[in-house]
Amino acid sequence: MRQIELLAPAKNLECGIAAIDHGADAVYIGAPRFGARSAAGNSVDDIRSLCAYAHQFGAKVYVTVNTIIYEDELNETYRLLEQLSEAGTDAVLVQDMAVLDYLVAHPDLQMAIHASTQTDNRTAEKVQWLLAQGASRVVLARELSVSEIADIHRQQPEAELEVFVHGALCVSYSGLCYASQKCFGRSANRGECAQFCRMKFDLLDASGTEIEHQRYLLSLKDMNQSQRLRELIEAGATSLKIEGRLKDVAYVKNVTAAYSEALNRVISQSPDRYQRASRGRCSYTFFPNLSKSFNRGYTSYFAEGRQPGIACFDTPKATGEFVGTVKSIRGNKVVVAGVSSFANGDGLCFVNEQRELEGFRVNRVEGNMLVLQRVPSTLHVGARLYRNSDQEFQRILSKPSAVRKIPVRMGFRATEKGFLLQMEDAIVEQSMPHEVAKTPQRDNVFRQLTKLGGTPYECSHLDIDEDFPFFVPSSKLAEMRRMAVEKLTASAGRKLQSSGAEQREPVLLPRYSMSYQHNISNPIAADFYRRQGLTSFSPAFEVKPPSGSVPLMQCRHCLRYALGACVKNGGRPPKWPEPLFLRLGDGRRFRLEFDCKKCQMNVYAEDC
Repeated sequence: MRQIELLAPAKNLECGIAAIDHGADAVYIGAPRFGARSAAGNSVDDIRSLCAYAHQFGAKVYVTVNTIIYEDELNETYRLLEQLSEAGTDAVLVQDMAVLDYLVAHPDLQMAIHASTQTDNRTAEKVQWLLAQGASRVVLARELSVSEIADIHRQQPEAELEVFVHGALCVSYSGLCYASQKCFGRSANRGECAQFCRMKFDLLDASGTEIEHQRYLLSLKDMNQSQRLRELIEAGATSLKIEGRLKDVAYVKNVTAAYSEALNRVISQSPDRYQRASRGRCSYTFFPNLSKSFNRGYTSYFAEGRQPGIACFDTPKATGEFVGTVKSIRGNKVVVAGVSSFANGDGLCFVNEQRELEGFRVNRVEGNMLVLQRVPSTLHVGARLYRNSDQEFQRILSKPSAVRKIPVRMGFRATEKGFLLQMEDAIVEQSMPHEVAKTPQRDNVFRQLTKLGGTPYECSHLDIDEDFPFFVPSSKLAEMRRMAVEKLTASAGRKLQSSGAEQREPVLLPRYSMSYQHNISNPIAADFYRRQGLTSFSPAFEVKPPSGSVPLMQCRHCLRYALGACVKNGGRPPKWPEPLFLRLGDGRRFRLEFDCKKCQMNVYAEDC
């Protein structure tokens, strides 16, 4: 039976615990340094606390050490890996081969190796190579379709495949974006992305004529695969990953709960084939709703192949849920046509005539009439309204909103020398004389032994004779219950990960990347690639920018296709002379190359 894992993000310890409480089977969290979100680092002590909490439920904790590492940082990185192992970390996500090399050479650290999506994983050959190097899991590129994932699984059936199912999308294949480094000196491969793809651009043809003016041409909507979990699982996905290590705790609660419930529905339809990868049942004080958490509009991206509408040219900001259209405007009062209810303080937004997202706050609600302090001058009758801040929903999520409990079977009986309590595999025996009770005792025994509040457990069944005849002091019952809980928790809290990298047959390094795209930033990584047979390569872009014109981005998102001018996919022939250029507001230009054979758009710097 295959175990399926829901993997949730954690900005910090609070978010990590919330993710576990709301149904995650595993959590990924940033280390103090060297994570691909530099603003989301956490202390080793907090990671230790998260591991202890998660392991009670059989859930796992993965730590991101998935940036490239400079030479003077290697010793610090190695010390960090040792500290993470001691803290109970189950796996480390890696990009730099120096980190992978160290983990393989030190199996005593007992942390599994997960190849981050930053290692550009989109082919079966790359997955096979990473497994041969010691990785037990590969995080696939977000751009892959369900059929492409299934093809990789067919060729590499032993591989654990982790796929993204929800959250923000990078327009470039991860690990191959150098635009932020080139333009702003902030490396995406060092966790310092300046969000180049969320900026405004003009689109120019070869003659300098504007095709589009100041639009967010590289800004993608957010991924939502909640309706495709079964397809992804059947394609071979082991772990379903939610993006969001910069998101707040309310986001983590809502999105994790929504996907946990969706995954439970899928598994309930095939209980003989799939099961959850951790223990515990969750109950919620709210109804999870993905439209109420941060989103730029949703897309299934390339799950079913290339499709229109994956980008949002009007804004890179959260639009949220559609709530109705403006029916009338009278003074500072706006009447909304629709069925949504509102609350004082709700944040609403709309796209104005300049195709810009504009927002306002609701001061007071009177049915479907919204009273504003000031009505935006560009708001008009017929405008579509979206709510990107739901005050009532946020209020609910600001309080404890979920309880996770592990059902346990218990048994209590008399023995020759006293009494025995069994809680799953935990057994506690108490020596004491048997004293026949004057009144029935079964109800009191049941009540005392099932008082499991404050623990991760709840009693699903207590096996005890209906005519249990003996008197057992409540204090003794409570003591036995406490000892059984301690034994069960200690057993569940043992380190869960594998005991080191599996040795595999050598596999040749796939040779489809430009040399600088191996992101080699230290001599250990260089030696690693030499052992792989790579005799000629350039340093990482961040160490020494390559000379000449090289791709800053490789994108499956294609502006030709988005503008209806992709002949390969049934569009009309482009009416503009090429090459096309993107131009930032400060005048810097970027040449676009359309590689139709690979169905890919490459972005080159012209004059950064």
